Amino acid sequence: MDSIYYIPIVIVLIFLSLVTVQQGTVAITTIFGKYNRTLYPGLSFRIPFIEQIFKRISVQNRAVELNFQAVTVDQANVHFTSLLLFSVMDNAEETVKKVAFRFVGDRDFMASLTRTVEGSIRSFVATKKQQEVLLLRREITDAVKVNIDHMLEDWGFHLIDLQINDITFDEEVMRSMSKIVAANNLKAAAENEGQALLITKTKAAEAEGNAIKISAEAEREAARMRGQAVALFREEVARGMSQAAKEMHTANLDTSVILFSMWTEAIKNFTEHGKGNVIFLDGSVDGMQKTMKELMALNQMDFSEQKRGGNK
Repeated sequence: MDSIYYIPIVIVLIFLSLVTVQQGTVAITTIFGKYNRTLYPGLSFRIPFIEQIFKRISVQNRAVELNFQAVTVDQANVHFTSLLLFSVMDNAEETVKKVAFRFVGDRDFMASLTRTVEGSIRSFVATKKQQEVLLLRREITDAVKVNIDHMLEDWGFHLIDLQINDITFDEEVMRSMSKIVAANNLKAAAENEGQALLITKTKAAEAEGNAIKISAEAEREAARMRGQAVALFREEVARGMSQAAKEMHTANLDTSVILFSMWTEAIKNFTEHGKGNVIFLDGSVDGMQKTMKELMALNQMDFSEQKRGGNK
């Protein structure tokens, strides 16, 4: 009967000795305030009333958003919004002991981490000018990572990523920067428009010059061909008249018949292809005789020159 009274006590002791550790966390136990061991996820046993759960530590990734302000070397206020992603390095005993006993509590740890990140960024920005900050987002991130990573390792943590999501200035600075950007855009637009207009006018002048040059070359070529055609025509006419004159002279015929035939052919051609133009000719007998004498004189002169050329 006495043993029955011990059963509830045993059950309570067993219940107090059971410890459940959730996945993604580890538990630190102490005995009389001194580190004893690390409990990993699952069901574990402890010494009731003596072995205490000092702290449960999450080994999952942690994220914290930071908002702070820095001042550039030219006294411009810069507002930063950054995201810090970190986690416990591993669940090894020494690492877990660092995480558990380095700081009094999580609030102190977060305060130290936040101030360290802010100090690193502020020290970097303090050496840069306002216009340089927006272009150095990657450099700022890299510089802070180098400083923070070593410090977190000493605390038992590992820096996964640091992102600077937003960089802004005071409202007056933003307005002045917007005006500067707008002025630069207008200047660039004006320069581009001027360059486009210059190119357009230059190309138009080049095209006009090429057109004039091509037209002049075409006209010169046409004039040359017309001259050659007229020269060939005259040469053929002279050759035909000379041949006809020789044959008529050999046959003891009057060569004036050739001139008369040419005269009549010329008048016929004038009437057929004149296209309404008026040509005044002396159609009287005296006029015809006068024209025939002039043609005969020209023919005689041409025949004499050809004869002298043949004798030479």
